[in-house]
Amino acid sequence: MLKTLAAQIKEFKRDSILTPIFMILEVLMETLIPFLMASIIDNGVNKGDIHHIYVVGAWMVVAACFSLFAGIMGGKYGARASTGFARNLRKSMFENIQTFSFANIDKYSTAGLVTRMTTDVTNLQNAYQMILRMCTRAPASLICAMAMSFFISPKLASVYLIAVILLGGVLAIIIRFATRYFNEAFPKYDDLNARVQENVSAIRVVKAYVREDHEASTFKKASGNIYKLLVKAENVVVFNAPAMQFTVYTCILLISWLGAKMIVNSSLTTGELMSLLTYCMNILMSLMMLSMVFVMITMSVASARRVSEVLNEKSNLNNPKHPVMEVKDGSITFDHVTFSYKEDAAEPVLSDINLSIHSGETIGILGGTGSSKSSLVNLISRLYDVNEGSVSVGGIDVRKYDLDTLRNQVAVVLQKNVLFSGTILDNLRWGDKNATEEECIRACKLACADDFINTFPDKYNTYIEQGGTNVSGGQKQRLCIARALLKKPKILILDDSTSAVDTATDAKIRKAFAEEIPGTTKLIIAQRISSVQSADRIIVLDEGKINGFGTHEELLANNAIYRDVYESQTGGGGDFDENGGAQ
Repeated sequence: MLKTLAAQIKEFKRDSILTPIFMILEVLMETLIPFLMASIIDNGVNKGDIHHIYVVGAWMVVAACFSLFAGIMGGKYGARASTGFARNLRKSMFENIQTFSFANIDKYSTAGLVTRMTTDVTNLQNAYQMILRMCTRAPASLICAMAMSFFISPKLASVYLIAVILLGGVLAIIIRFATRYFNEAFPKYDDLNARVQENVSAIRVVKAYVREDHEASTFKKASGNIYKLLVKAENVVVFNAPAMQFTVYTCILLISWLGAKMIVNSSLTTGELMSLLTYCMNILMSLMMLSMVFVMITMSVASARRVSEVLNEKSNLNNPKHPVMEVKDGSITFDHVTFSYKEDAAEPVLSDINLSIHSGETIGILGGTGSSKSSLVNLISRLYDVNEGSVSVGGIDVRKYDLDTLRNQVAVVLQKNVLFSGTILDNLRWGDKNATEEECIRACKLACADDFINTFPDKYNTYIEQGGTNVSGGQKQRLCIARALLKKPKILILDDSTSAVDTATDAKIRKAFAEEIPGTTKLIIAQRISSVQSADRIIVLDEGKINGFGTHEELLANNAIYRDVYESQTGGGGDFDENGGAQ
């Protein structure tokens, strides 16, 4: 874990080294000042030597200026090192997440990843700055002040030693109990972020069902859980201050009492006593700083572990040593494919799938909810790897291709259509960043999107809100289809992507595909028979197995499930799941 995090310091190593150097310099100057002050009192004030006062006073000013300069530089470099460290963490996490396969993504919740990149990284940033500054300053101040105290009076300095041991024990107990509560509190931020994300993304549903009070209550509960744990932790940490004050004042009383007796006995000077009292504050304040550093570091251990998990997570889909860099054609072969999302799953999602699809064919895919239609097509672009068997594209196993090469030739319009904030052209160019406006317009005409785009005042420069909230479901689907067409793929997968468009528009889209991109293999997942009956062949899936595969006429004659669905939809207006569909 430490090695993973340390690797993110990168270009801020110089700042990370200079920070503790300046902090030590600051401590040395601060330690020197009480010693010079004692000299002024004993050799200047008591003896009436004004020259000595001026000379030593000047050295005190120089020491104070050096201390101020070192403190400023330590703060400057510490801030740069910690913020740069946090920046590198976020950048590396985000870049690593982009490489994740769907199987990797499934391990983490969206809210969990957001928390790790925000709250957890902020905790590590604060902890790193504390380590560079306080973890250097506090021990150095403690050691220097203790050494000077023993140099002045070993007898009185032993009071500090006893106080340090006792206070250290108290702080250890405080840290132990506070740490437990902090470790429980920070993972709760995942729940809080999940509530916020779910509520904001589904705000229309919340308002439609008048569930604002319920959502507010749920958020209050999630927030309350964090509040309770943090209050418990702070109730423990709060004992730090009184324990420190009790120790400081006790030490001051003992040093004053014992020191006064030693001054009377001429074994200690007034200046030395004042220096010892100053060192008393340095020693005990150093302990308090150390205690806060330990609390902060302990709080950050859970965050460090969570961030390291994301940084160390490696995609289970990797390029082979010598990947194939060209997809010959759009032919697809499934050879005894068995697949499940988890290795220890009781039943596979797909079982013994055997298919041979020719390049340029239009294939319809029908099946009830949960029949694994999306799982089947996800294997083609290698979003997941099969457990058994093989999937080939262009006659080559997909595991032998370069991932980018394969996915650039397999365009997928997902069930859940996603548009990004930006103009329509910006969204279309996700398919091809170098596409001209004319190419975008042609793709939109194929997807029957050009008509409604031209009704907008800004046409193709119309701004799309985040998530595509200012366009309808059918318009969003057609824009996503156009975006996929701009990739000029050898395989086009439409995963129930025309469910929100009317039947006439659906027919126009299918006709345009047949006429304009005949060489592209088209896989159309649909619930409506009308969407696939003109396909070259149709796959009927039932509980992760192929129940039928053939033309519309062949399936009507030979497949009971397909025939029942056809009759229900053409006769009674039912859907796949109501009659004969696999559940």
